[in-house]
Amino acid sequence: MGILNVTPDSFSDGGQYDSVERAVRRAFAMVDEGADMVDIGGESTRPGFTKVSVEEELDRVVPVIAALRQAGLQVPISIDTYKAEVAKAALEAGAHIVNDIWGFKENDEISSVAAAYGCPVILMHNRKSAEYRQFTAEVLDDLRESVEIARKSGVREDQIILDPGIGFGKTYEHNLLLMNRLHQVSALGYPVLLGTSRKSMIRSTLNVTPEDAVEGTAATVALGIAQGCSIMRVHDVKAMKRVAAMTDAMIRR
Repeated sequence: MGILNVTPDSFSDGGQYDSVERAVRRAFAMVDEGADMVDIGGESTRPGFTKVSVEEELDRVVPVIAALRQAGLQVPISIDTYKAEVAKAALEAGAHIVNDIWGFKENDEISSVAAAYGCPVILMHNRKSAEYRQFTAEVLDDLRESVEIARKSGVREDQIILDPGIGFGKTYEHNLLLMNRLHQVSALGYPVLLGTSRKSMIRSTLNVTPEDAVEGTAATVALGIAQGCSIMRVHDVKAMKRVAAMTDAMIRR
């Protein structure tokens, strides 16, 4: 999954693709590099991010989605949002997947929107504070709660994808621990998306900038695949596609 942030303030690529023309060019470039889907986000979710209104988020993402469909993009488009109004408009414009960083817990209506459109959903683990008594067990329980919300709203079982939420509602040590226990998330029985690309866990460990975090990201991608994760959400598509292919060749025997 290639990341396409159409925002001015994302931690890694903010402002690079905040026009329709640049965003469309980048999406097609990522597909050429091997992306199997493109995830479009109109609100930065980096630490300390500023929320944007529904109207502003719509103005950022809907024209890009419509332009990509009109241009004939041949891979599924995911809309990265937790707002029901944005999810609905994006699906109407041609998006195929709803990717919610709050796992359907921040907005009461988004699960119903996804169910009405019969689309796949990505439910990410998140909390508003990194306070846990039994960290791994609570992460798994939180993910189960998101699944239950989706199911009760009518989302089909085979349309549910989980995301452990590396970098969200977790400390540095929590993130490293969860990376070592991704197999427990996979054991819940749903496809798992892993989004570690250029994140602070990697940058803090290696003391590098986001642009220089390729090797660290590669290590997390390989470890994630080895523990059963099946979708990698990345900025550096070409390099990570090769990492994934090599890891698959070694473990899928």
